[in-house]
Amino acid sequence: MRYISLDLETTGGNPQRHQVLELAAVVEDTKRLRPLAELPAFRRVVRHPEYVGTAGALALNAGLLQELARKEPNPELCTPAELLPQLREFLLAQGFRPDKKDCVTVTLAGKNVASFDLGFLRELPGWGTLVRAEPAMLDPAAFYLNWRKDSRLPTMSICKARAQFEDHTVAHQALADALDVVRLLRPFYELPVYKVGAQGLGDLGA
Repeated sequence: MRYISLDLETTGGNPQRHQVLELAAVVEDTKRLRPLAELPAFRRVVRHPEYVGTAGALALNAGLLQELARKEPNPELCTPAELLPQLREFLLAQGFRPDKKDCVTVTLAGKNVASFDLGFLRELPGWGTLVRAEPAMLDPAAFYLNWRKDSRLPTMSICKARAQFEDHTVAHQALADALDVVRLLRPFYELPVYKVGAQGLGDLGA
């Protein structure tokens, strides 16, 4: 199957009040694996007339705000109204096909993609008409859950630790985080849970 690993950076956690600063999307084809660096990738930083956000989110994304403040041309810069049309063109170029209503429907993957990112996507011009998501989405946390010890789904950092990544930190950079989601999901392509049965997946984390 093909899915889109998508990540956003925003000015806060309220989709009705705060804004998307950066969107990255990576196309993964589980039947034709490529090195991560060769995966088709889309990245945009989003310029708004003014920014509304929380102190923590703005501080975390200080580098993005500096990029947005620069005057020189930036091919990855767009406005909110341009973001989904450009994402759609990228998806069409990668062989995704629109439906009868000319909307491209994709399977999304991401850490908290359904509970966080989707709320912001729904606020963007063109969501649901140019691009939309399948109802079922992939979150790597479900694959790295310790059913006996965890009281909640593991964070991205914990998932990376349980996957034995050398670096457990979260970049909070949309493209890097989208690629990390692909890395976290890849070990499970050849090990579908419904075939594991009584053998189990083993203890994925202490």
